[in-house]
Amino acid sequence: MAGLPYKIQNMVHFIKKLNVLIILPSYNALVNNFEYEVRKKLQINCIFVVQTAVLFVQLNNWIQASNNIMGKVISIANQKGGVGKTTTAINLGAAFAVLEYKTLIIDADPQANSTSGVGFDPKNIKTSIYECLMDEVEPKNIILNTATPNLDLLPAHIDLVGAEIEIINQPNREKLMRRVVNKIKQDYDFIVIDCSPSLGLITVNSLVASDSVLVPVQCEYFALEGLGKLLNTIKIVQSRLNPSLDIEGILLTMYDSRLRLSNQVVDEVKAHFQNMVFDTIINRNTKLGEAPSFGETIIMHDVTSSGAVNYLNLAREILQKNDLTRIKSSDKQINIEDEF
Repeated sequence: MAGLPYKIQNMVHFIKKLNVLIILPSYNALVNNFEYEVRKKLQINCIFVVQTAVLFVQLNNWIQASNNIMGKVISIANQKGGVGKTTTAINLGAAFAVLEYKTLIIDADPQANSTSGVGFDPKNIKTSIYECLMDEVEPKNIILNTATPNLDLLPAHIDLVGAEIEIINQPNREKLMRRVVNKIKQDYDFIVIDCSPSLGLITVNSLVASDSVLVPVQCEYFALEGLGKLLNTIKIVQSRLNPSLDIEGILLTMYDSRLRLSNQVVDEVKAHFQNMVFDTIINRNTKLGEAPSFGETIIMHDVTSSGAVNYLNLAREILQKNDLTRIKSSDKQINIEDEF
């Protein structure tokens, strides 16, 4: 690992400590092979020093490319409650953060569960996303740093309930959230918006401000009923308000392999939506339920739990899907020729 930038060394050491390869499946092999070839070649042919220098330049280019990601905004949306939206917003954000992607969670739910879930009491929040939307308060002035490094929060308050009514007669009422997000987008690699369990104006605002939407679906029958209506709303937003909005994917949550119903729902969703469904499935996990009561993300609460591994794998899958891994797919293989 000698010679690699400290930031990348740190990330790989963290992954090895977890004993779970959650990102860059070929990264360790690449580095180990690279160092072995350097040692072997330097003993035989001094001209290989030039090839070595070229490869170090390539590695640094990959790192620089990863640092130039322009704030991808992902909304976590489903009008049905209890499907794991807030759990996904908090823990996906934390997973991005521990992989050293600077991440912001925007709590766009009046229940403020994302706010309490990362350790802040909503009762003590004086200025929130509500003031940003209604009074044009600068979001940078109210962003809170969480206990997880690289993870920030734009909090919510119960006042957000009134925003649905207050913005009805405002011009461009569907684009208020976009205005807020655009002020801070350049400061983050990822912005995750936790939407409320409805298809009201605040949720529509979140979709308009987003690059993509991730849809959590609980592995139970009733969770499937509102999925069609949500996808129809997404299509309307795409056609009228935000043509660049993509569906990031459908995430199956609260999966219990012991239950026949869970397996049937998984099969049904994958058969109908096919490639839209994430390979990662969030298992039902006690630690995931415990973590919010401590005001912690699952990674801070118990990094060895299956819930933590699930969300780290989800982060890895999103990074790979968007070609945002530290080494791009096209560059994972380097041919080191014996001679020029």
